[in-house]
Amino acid sequence: MSAQYDLVIRGGEIADGTGGETYIGDVAVKDGRIAAIGKVDGTGAEEIDARGRIVTPGFVDVHTHYDGQAIWSKHLSPSSSHGVTTAVMGNCGVGFAPCRKTDHEVLIKVMEGVEDIPGVVMAEGLDWHWESFTEYLDAVEAGQRDIDVAAYLPHSPLRVFVMGERGARREPANDDDLAWMRAMAREAMEAGAVGFSSSRLNIHRTADGGKIPSFEAPVDELKAIAMGMKDAGSGTLQMVLDAPYREWADEVSILVDIAEACERPATFSMINGNHDVNSWRSAIAQVEAANARGGHVTAQVLPRPIGLLSGLELSINPFVLCPSFAAIADLPLDQKLAAMRDPEMRARLLSEPMDEGHPLAMLGRSWKWMFPMGETPNYTPERDECILARAQAEGVTPEEWAYDFLTAGDGKNLILGALANFPECRIDALEEMLKHKDCVIGLGDGGAHYGAICDASYPTFLLTHWVRKLGKISVAQAAEILAAKPARALGFADRGVLRVGAKADINVIDLEAMHLPAPHIERDLPAGGRRLDQKAKGYDATIVSGTVIRRFDQPTGALPGKLVRSGQLAA
Repeated sequence: MSAQYDLVIRGGEIADGTGGETYIGDVAVKDGRIAAIGKVDGTGAEEIDARGRIVTPGFVDVHTHYDGQAIWSKHLSPSSSHGVTTAVMGNCGVGFAPCRKTDHEVLIKVMEGVEDIPGVVMAEGLDWHWESFTEYLDAVEAGQRDIDVAAYLPHSPLRVFVMGERGARREPANDDDLAWMRAMAREAMEAGAVGFSSSRLNIHRTADGGKIPSFEAPVDELKAIAMGMKDAGSGTLQMVLDAPYREWADEVSILVDIAEACERPATFSMINGNHDVNSWRSAIAQVEAANARGGHVTAQVLPRPIGLLSGLELSINPFVLCPSFAAIADLPLDQKLAAMRDPEMRARLLSEPMDEGHPLAMLGRSWKWMFPMGETPNYTPERDECILARAQAEGVTPEEWAYDFLTAGDGKNLILGALANFPECRIDALEEMLKHKDCVIGLGDGGAHYGAICDASYPTFLLTHWVRKLGKISVAQAAEILAAKPARALGFADRGVLRVGAKADINVIDLEAMHLPAPHIERDLPAGGRRLDQKAKGYDATIVSGTVIRRFDQPTGALPGKLVRSGQLAA
């Protein structure tokens, strides 16, 4: 007797993404869609025993930077290791299209500085078989990968494409420039872009420390481009605002003004500064007011502190801006370690002032918010665990403590810089944010910050910390937070929930066995480049369009991932 379904998942606790109570049942899949849910009598060509397991929709990550990795790699890790089945790239106004052949280096420098992707990696890994954004989408679509991707039209490449050197130098756009950018935005939306992205964040800099092309672009320019979305009748505005460096009230008002002018949804990154436990409330109050007027604005939040990692093999450490470190910065780890263990070098590095450098590197001595990271990372350490407190307890300077910690053992120790979302060394406010109707989980930055940040593991953290450890978020709520809400925010009507007819993106999760180890370094980028990766334990199966891409935390080799174009998102 032939199987009725391609796949049947049996006897799991189903959290369908709607936020309703979980229930025990089966999920049947046929031709990449959910064909039945509840009690399934028919057989599957493949069956998964999910008894004692949780069955959820595949997770949707709305804030990634896989723009390059989606070209040179078949695996969008870390995200695909953490239950993500759809990743949205092109955030923060940076990316690789549109781009003329003469401007490749410009965009490489932007991505190198903003997203910490080594220039040599991009130079070798990108074939640049495109100029227009439409051609870039075609190149992505032609590739094979494990999970689905969607893409924003990014501001900086668009500006440089239209204005050339004037755009790179941040000169004002004239009327012809604005009209052209608007037309190209419409073209991108009609080709399948899920929206338009930009950044106003001061620390977003090029590789040489300059300001990126889109920084401080006038509101009129942002509006003109956003009107291209209105012309097309599709697309979401995504922005990184210059807060908390500037007042939330001023920055959010700019976003809302643009969104209301173009009559399109909008989303932005919202972090809670360590200096004020309530700094986010003024931002969310404006969002609530905008939505009460008929808008659709969401604030993106991370469920743990924003984590800046320091280490001798990474882009950042407390001594990276010291002149003497420059001479050894590019040495292999064993040679670098030997040099730093020399008493004379130690004395020099501990006494030298830091040179000016990238804003993120300048944060490398925020001792009050820096914590040693162990094999099992603790993203919510106590105040007395910070390097400042440890150094004071031992009667040494924070510099000395950090130096000795980084040079101990094999030199692979990591330091976590909890530089936001951690006021008073607590993350209590994040619970309210995660549950807020106008907030959406995100900010994992997968595909970027290869040597400084590894926050794409946030789904596993939410499940292990907020659900299992604290019990403050239920399994049903977690499925909605990780899948349904981000899908709704981007207009993905075909995924994010488990229902008959929906795309069969599914996770089977062993919550009790779930574990999040420390990040580690992989050297699998083009040109042998290194990146931070972080695995997970506890995902019995991750399924994309009915195909199992990971089984018991290991890839199966299946590559069903597709490019998601905005016109393909209907249920």
